[in-house]
Amino acid sequence: MTLTVLGIESSCDDTAAAVVRLDDAAGRDDGGAAPRILSSVVAGQETLHAAFGGVVPEIAARAHAERLDLAVEQALAEARVGLGDLDAIAVTAGPGLIGGVMAGVMLAKGISAGTGLPLVGVNHLAGHALTPRLTDGIGFPYLMLLVSGGHCQFLRVEGPEDFTRLGGTIDDAPGEAFDKVAKLLGLPQPGGPAVEAEAAAGDPRAIPLPRPLLDRPGCDMSFSGLKTAVLRARDEAVARDGGLRAGVRADICAGFQAAVAEVLAEKTRRALATSPVPVLAVAGGVAANRTIRAALEAVADSAGVRFLAPPLALCTDNAAMIAWAGIERFRLGHRDGMELSARPRWPLDGRAAPMLGAGKRGAKA
Repeated sequence: MTLTVLGIESSCDDTAAAVVRLDDAAGRDDGGAAPRILSSVVAGQETLHAAFGGVVPEIAARAHAERLDLAVEQALAEARVGLGDLDAIAVTAGPGLIGGVMAGVMLAKGISAGTGLPLVGVNHLAGHALTPRLTDGIGFPYLMLLVSGGHCQFLRVEGPEDFTRLGGTIDDAPGEAFDKVAKLLGLPQPGGPAVEAEAAAGDPRAIPLPRPLLDRPGCDMSFSGLKTAVLRARDEAVARDGGLRAGVRADICAGFQAAVAEVLAEKTRRALATSPVPVLAVAGGVAANRTIRAALEAVADSAGVRFLAPPLALCTDNAAMIAWAGIERFRLGHRDGMELSARPRWPLDGRAAPMLGAGKRGAKA
């Protein structure tokens, strides 16, 4: 049996569409054929948000509305398939910036209504968490460290819809902290690559910075205080030198990056000790940072588990992971109707207590 699914992703500032095909619906871990990414189109919005030092939700939503149909058209053309060749439409239904999520959901509903194709709503975080099965066909269980601009959590993945959160950030996600630190230091956005490049010329030991929550048990993390420590280090340097010298800025970036890497490494070590698994996987844009990736790989080696980091294009937001997560749900018999709604909040582990509080819209994470 062959399944061909169109994926649509618009949860933040990447407008994406992709087509993924599974030639044997048994799945790789059951001895079936490997899934194939027939196309993956991602239109970034960096230039639209550059002047604001971060993503502006209204601008992102408008850009999604303008680009989504074009992205779908391009994805179908590159995959050399038509709507009649598809078996389902998978779309990110949350969590994310609500305007962007709504744009994707409405487009998917329109395609479904016009073609009669089944509609499958996908949790954006599940897309990241299931990516190692798309790229490497690993079986369950495994440990996923999802570390990005908006999320940071350890997930024990037991099945396509079975996630146990072992810990996560209680405030800023690492990617968000990288972006804010870059803004504090006058570096361009996105902040992750800019801070990493600057850190290459710095000394990580020159300016001591805290390692939040390492003195407390468990796998929870905090990066807000580290960001504040960077602000104080910058202000002290400016007051002392009459400005922020290039060498000092590089040292601050190196110290900040080293602190994040050490916190993630130690918390990963604890997560593996708490929940032994054969594979440690990482996903999210921060997984592209070489210092952090090396630290995590060292932890995996010391624990005797396999370390797996998908290609960068599949670590950051993309629609191929949404199409694959849709295939996983589709194979379990899940279908959504026109009542599918966009959700700004959608925790993967509904059994866990909210980490960032909750309100009328539900738990944030």
